[in-house]
Amino acid sequence: MDLEAHRAELAAYCYRMLGSVHDAEDLVQETLLRAWKARDRYDPSRASVRTWLYRIATNVCLTALESRKRRPLPSGIGAASQDTEAPLQPALDVPWLEPFPDGRYNVEARADLRLAWVAAVQGLPARQRAVLVLRDVLDFSAAEVAEQLDSSVASVNSALLRARATVRGVEKPEAVREASDPAQRAVVERYLRAFEAADVPGLVRLLADDVVMEMPPVPLWYQGRDDYGLFMERVFRVRGGVWRARLTTANGQPAMAAYLPDPASADGYRPHSLQVLSVAEGLVTANVVFAEPGLFEVFGL
Repeated sequence: MDLEAHRAELAAYCYRMLGSVHDAEDLVQETLLRAWKARDRYDPSRASVRTWLYRIATNVCLTALESRKRRPLPSGIGAASQDTEAPLQPALDVPWLEPFPDGRYNVEARADLRLAWVAAVQGLPARQRAVLVLRDVLDFSAAEVAEQLDSSVASVNSALLRARATVRGVEKPEAVREASDPAQRAVVERYLRAFEAADVPGLVRLLADDVVMEMPPVPLWYQGRDDYGLFMERVFRVRGGVWRARLTTANGQPAMAAYLPDPASADGYRPHSLQVLSVAEGLVTANVVFAEPGLFEVFGL
């Protein structure tokens, strides 16, 4: 019984459920440990190993969610700020949504790992969350999900309808492209070059009119090209205009690791932020700036 073969997809499942890659890895480990201890009781006539593992993982996630708060993005807890000079005070009491490191896992269905979608899922009750992911992402049947949740098919179908109504319209399907899409990558590369050059007009030209920038753990967020540009002028004025950046991916989206000058560092720079970009129709529509240097290790940066 090869349990390890399912680790990557279980990690993506637990991440969708809890919004934290750290929690996801812990819960996958617990799932596999429980499965190993119960391997003598596994009945192949009742379910495949994969289905059996998802039942265990679902129970592990639901138990974990009983003691954990939902993980939002700043745009999920308040209105956009109009003050681009507001103090950047982190809200460390909020368990913010974390990005998912694509490079650490061979995960096929990355479109349903996108930050906006995962953030929306975090607002669902735990069992609705499980039903939505198991049915719409992982393609389990209603009967299989009912079995996994010790529920009825009617109850599963009802929960699915409510969950779909909540997350409907979070992202337009036609706007979702792979991070490796050449046209999308070209936009992100131009953004990176403008960022390294502290070229605010160049950045603004690459933004959609209603672009959103948010910066967990800072609870502020901004909407619109003008405020985005004013905020970036502030960043370069305060932090200086000599940055370095490199491309990566997170949540199946293009991402950028940004580094600040630091004479005390061996190479002259230190980690600043991991920026996860959304691109549609040749323009950046959102940038979630995760100002948590600890994420660099998680992403192997």
